[in-house]
Amino acid sequence: MIETRIAAIVPAFQEEVAIGGVVSEIRATGLPIDVVVVDDASTDRTAEVASAAGATVLRLPFNVGIGGAVQTGLRYARDEGYARAVRLDGDGQHVAAELPTLLAPLERGEADLVIGSRFADGSGSYRPPLARRIGIRVFARLVSLLGRQSVTDTTSGFVALDRAAIELFAAEYPHDYPEVEATLVALRSGLRLAQVQVEMRERASGSSSITFLRSVYYVVKVTLALLVASLRRYPKLQEARP
Repeated sequence: MIETRIAAIVPAFQEEVAIGGVVSEIRATGLPIDVVVVDDASTDRTAEVASAAGATVLRLPFNVGIGGAVQTGLRYARDEGYARAVRLDGDGQHVAAELPTLLAPLERGEADLVIGSRFADGSGSYRPPLARRIGIRVFARLVSLLGRQSVTDTTSGFVALDRAAIELFAAEYPHDYPEVEATLVALRSGLRLAQVQVEMRERASGSSSITFLRSVYYVVKVTLALLVASLRRYPKLQEARP
């Protein structure tokens, strides 16, 4: 039974169609979760719908992108004293019913950061387009090499964090296509990383902006960012563990 209070960080931009269902689904898990939606300067009714569904809404005055929105939520979790946090996207892709599975390694004291992976054991049904599949594999192998630990899904935004990981990412979180680099930051900072197999949905609304050409650009840009990140020194936050 999970009793520790948890902050569910949900970055959202122009998600008025999906966000109400996302908030309601998280609250329906019965876990001790406070849903925190970070509205990244949406011009639609994202903030109003999220608030009506029962979330605390942090409204950013201008658009900072996914990395900045996530870091805003994690700083809130840090400052409000949460010992656990989870991150879910605002488009309905992540299945809130998987949260107990995601949190289990934290509760057992086995990890500081848990990635909900679509490919951890090969049993998942998620089949990304070819360009995205290539990018996922390239990043997984590169992060595994640079971080010296096997990682299967570095582009997953479905994660659970203990206090040490919250402290780390509140201070150090990449802002441009952040998930891949954040995994490397965690490993290079000495945090214990675990992966669990989860199911994910396709987007509940809207469409991805990543075309084939953008996928190629993304692979090149993030690869360079990872190589630069691998040369940096990151703070060791083991002392933040309870």
